[in-house]
Order: sequence, then structure tokens, then C-alpha cells
Amino acid sequence: MAMSENVRSVSPARAIMLRMTPLDPTVCYEALKSRDRRFEGRFVVAVRTTGIYCRPGCPAKLPHREHVRFYATPVAAEEAGFRPCLRCRPETAPRSAAWQGTQATVTRALRLLDHEPEAATDLVRLAERLGIGPRHLRRLFVTHVGASPRAVVQSRRAHFARRLVEETDLPLETIALTAGYGSARRFRASFGKAFGRAPAQLRAKRGLAAPHEQDRPIELTLPYVPPYDWPAVLAYRAARLIPGVETVERDAYRRTIDGGVLEVAPAPVGTRINDRPSLVLRLWLADPGGLDRLVARARRMLDLEADPNAIADHLAHDRALAARVRRVPGMRIPGAWDPFELAVRAVLGQQVSVAAATTIAGRRVKAFGTPRDRAANAGALTHAFPDAARLAEAAETRIGALGLTRARAATLAGLARAVADGTLVLDGARGLEASIDAMTALPGIGPWTAHYVALRGLLEPDAFPAGDLGLRKALAAKGAEPISEAALLARAERWRPWRGYAAIHLWHGLTPRDV
Repeated sequence: MAMSENVRSVSPARAIMLRMTPLDPTVCYEALKSRDRRFEGRFVVAVRTTGIYCRPGCPAKLPHREHVRFYATPVAAEEAGFRPCLRCRPETAPRSAAWQGTQATVTRALRLLDHEPEAATDLVRLAERLGIGPRHLRRLFVTHVGASPRAVVQSRRAHFARRLVEETDLPLETIALTAGYGSARRFRASFGKAFGRAPAQLRAKRGLAAPHEQDRPIELTLPYVPPYDWPAVLAYRAARLIPGVETVERDAYRRTIDGGVLEVAPAPVGTRINDRPSLVLRLWLADPGGLDRLVARARRMLDLEADPNAIADHLAHDRALAARVRRVPGMRIPGAWDPFELAVRAVLGQQVSVAAATTIAGRRVKAFGTPRDRAANAGALTHAFPDAARLAEAAETRIGALGLTRARAATLAGLARAVADGTLVLDGARGLEASIDAMTALPGIGPWTAHYVALRGLLEPDAFPAGDLGLRKALAAKGAEPISEAALLARAERWRPWRGYAAIHLWHGLTPRDV
């Protein structure tokens, strides 16, 4: 059957470029028939007669088998000429399992594009940062994503703009600039091509017409694959809050960020997207520029791309973890807003308690952080965390005067200088082992600190600080001495590539300490 005229034709050469990791059409169609939302993020279904693609759980009428095609990612369906369903919003599903876990290079590339979308314009430079060749990078994207890095960025831009149109009351001209279009004219043309209607039409349908008030936050929903144990993650954060920078109030986490304040809390049922579980993100910003990057950072900090069911199934094969996974099935990595901030926190916490590290961190912030405008202050949030350049300016003796030993002060100063001058780049682009090697090359930073930063700062799912006393105690028999680091590492081999999640489960319930 010929494709609908709504779907642009694809040349044979282009069709070859769009080949994906094989999806079994029969299995996919059975999953589609079941309406089981556990398959969301695994694939999308495109209907040839309408030119629309949907998520597996879309409530629309089931299409005939001969009318559908299956793609591993939304962007692959878009590259084939299909438009996203306005009912089920398939582009809001967490990233496809095609690039999770073992597809580490693609995962790292996508993370880079989250924060530096302009990197897609130079494939050679992007490949260099990942430590591979441009041809290999291109092949990986075609195989696991179904589109080029540039197409991924363009798709993200369009969908982010659509979210702002649907979920916020920002002026359309502001949305055009915030989403990276450069002009309202280009925004409207691209939006119409992607969604088949003008942004004003979509906004009118959603009933959003009132202008945005300056003192109100920008509010967006962040869907995730359930379960998500928000209380457990929030409790972990609450024990490690940096005074003046972070607070936990009831069920909400709030912190200072560049140019404003961020808050995350569970979304009320009425604000969920199609009744899917979500968190709600609120941002108080002086300037909404770069909003797409802030939202991407928030999703990474909250570990919203994780598939908790797949991770739990894998870890539960170990009897020592099975009971823990059952108790907290929706555990996530409590990621950091800024990897450098987390690295400083880890250095301060070496060989001291959580409470002591928190006190020392608060002193650092008060001494070197940027005070917030009292008129715009939100409760106990008084400072922005100092960046690497600011800490690098401080002499070791000045840092040490605030409660650090000389050796620890030297480590902190060396870390700040390395990040400030680009010697150490905390973006995880080259993978876990390269990140560990780069951090441990600095004096005073050992494997425990490096793995902890990789786990919570870079969200490396296989990072594992095996020297941690709490982890060694957690696997010891009741009343016995902690197991050795070598024994723990040997046991952890069966947990790959999710050793980091195993660590979070083992830490959960222990007496808080800086881990």
C-alpha cells in the first residue's frame, strides 16, 4: 500500500540510512494490541494511512496490521515523514531502550546534545569529544536512533517548542527565541511543518491565552516510566543538602541555579500528561533563554530516562539485592545539578560524616558563593554555588581557613583549577573509565571519590565506589566484619551495567554518611 500523501517519500538511499536495530513487527503489533504502557519508550508505531506516529499505549482506535510500521525512536519516525500524535504525545516518552544501558556511546552523545545542541553542526568535533571517528558516530546514530545528530537536535527543538506552547503561557515570540529558532517566522514555519498546524491554533485549543506574569514560575511536567520512589530519593537529598543552595520543603526539592530558582515536586493528578505519572518542574528565571538546556539538566538530575523495571529485573537475580529492590522498586540515582558542585561536595566529604560535610559545604558557599538578591530570595536559598573559576581564585590557605586540612584544601584548589582551565572536563563524553582516569590523575582524588562523582554527577549507571565502607557492610552477614573490596567487586560483576543502581539500593536504609 502506498503511503499517504501526508508522508513525504523516502529515497532508496535514505531508506537504507534509516535502517534500525531490528524490531519484530509481529511482537510489536501484539504489544500495541495490549495497550500495555510498559512498552512505551521501546518503540513507536506509525500509521501509513494517516501519516501519524503514536506510542504503544495510545487510546486511539487500533490500526490494521498492514497499515503500520514500527520505529525504535520518535525521531526515526519523523525522519521517515510521520508527524507525532497530538493525543498521546509519543515524543514525551522516555528515551528508547535502543540507546540505554550498553549503548554507552550513543547515550553520551545524546547527553552532550542535551546541553550543547550546537555540537550537532560539527560531526567531526562531536566525534572527537566522544573519542571515536565521525563515520563510526554516524553509523551508531543511524543504527540506534534512526537519524543524524543534527536531525535529533531539530526534532528536540520542535518538540520543546510545542511543550512550551501547550504547557506555558509564554508569548510565542519568547518561545521562538527560547527554543532556538532565532525568529518568530522560522518558528511558525517549522512548527507548521512538524505538527500540521500553527502554534496559535494549538494554544487556542488548549485554552491558554492569558499573558505570562513576570513573577510567576515557568511550569512544565516531566513524565517518567513508573515506578519512581520520590520519597526515597528526596530523603537521600535531604540528608545531603548544601545550606543556602538547596532545601527540601514537604515533598518538594528546591535549589538555586544560574539566574534563578528551580523546584521539583510530584505533579498533581490533574496536571499529568494523559494521566501518566509525572513530576512538575517550576523555574523562576530572570531570563528564559536557555530554558531547553535547563529542562534537560533537570531531567538528568532526576534520572528520568531510567527504565526502573528493566533495572529491577536485572538486579533481582542477585538474592542479596532482590529484597531491597522489592522494597524500593522505583529507586533512581539522585543526580546532581552540576557535576563540579558534586565533585566539591565529594572532596569535602572524604572521611567525614554527612553532617560534617554539610557544615563545611555551607561555609564554602557563604564564603565564595554568589549572594542572591534578597528581594528575589526564596526562603533559605541565599547563595548560588561558586563555580570553578571562583574557587580557583581563592588561595589554598584561604580555603583551608574554613575548616579543611591543608591536604584537603590543596585537593579542592587543584580540582577547581583543573575544571576552570579545561584540564578536567566533567561531561562524561568519553565514558566511565576515561572519566575515572581523568579525576584520579588529580592529587587527592582516589577511586572512591571519582566513582561517586561519576555516579551522581555524571549519572554513569555502572559507576561503583567499591571501597565504600557502607557498601561493604551492607553485604556482610549480620554481626560480621565488612566484606573486602575485592569480594565486593567480584560480587558486583553480575550487576553490570547497573552497578550504580545496586549501590543506591545498598546505601538505602543505612545510617547516613557521605557516600
